[in-house]
Amino acid sequence: MYEYLNGKLVQKHPTHVVMDVGGIGYFLHISLHTYSQIKDDEQCRLFVSFQVKEDSHTLYGFSEEGERRLFEHLISVSGIGPSTGRMILSSLAPDDVRAAIANGNVPLLKSIKGIGPKTAQRLVLELQDKLKKQGPDALTAAPLRQSVPDEALSALVMLGFQRQQAEKVLNAIMQAQPESTVETLIKEALKRL
Repeated sequence: MYEYLNGKLVQKHPTHVVMDVGGIGYFLHISLHTYSQIKDDEQCRLFVSFQVKEDSHTLYGFSEEGERRLFEHLISVSGIGPSTGRMILSSLAPDDVRAAIANGNVPLLKSIKGIGPKTAQRLVLELQDKLKKQGPDALTAAPLRQSVPDEALSALVMLGFQRQQAEKVLNAIMQAQPESTVETLIKEALKRL
C-alpha cells in the first residue's frame, strides 16, 4: 500500500520517528539500525511496511529497502510478529541477520531477546532457501523482478488465500504447465482454491 514516505523528520527516538509529509505527521516504528542510518537528517525517506491487525494499523519505517524486505521475510514466519521482527533487526545488522539465517547459525539467532531455539530453527528452515536465492547483495540491490510463481502467490495472498495452500496449488500448476503467465497461474489457481 505504501512504498515510502519522504518528508521532514519532526521527532527521532531509538524506537520511532514522526515524519511530517505534506502537513500530516506519520508515526513510524523503526529498528535501531534505521535509527543509526538516518542520523539527524532533517529531510529523509523511509521505506514503509504497513501492518494491519484487527485492533491496530501500524507503520514500520526502514532506511533501506533491503531492510524492509528482510523484515517482511521475518514476519512471514509463524511466531514472528512485527515487534519481534523489529527486535531482530535492532539486535543485529540486517546483513548479519541474513547471514545467520543463510548459514543456519541457530545459536546467534537464539541470542536475540524473544527468540527461542524452536523459533530460531523455524527462521532458518523457512527462510534459508529464500535468502540464499536472493544472493549476498539482496539487501543493497535494487528490487528484483519477482518470478512468475512468486508474483502469482503475492496476488493470491492479497486476495485473502492462505499462503501455504496457495503455494501448493501454484506448484502443482507450474509442474503441469511450466510456461504459464502470471495471469494464467492466478486464473487456474482460483479454480482450484
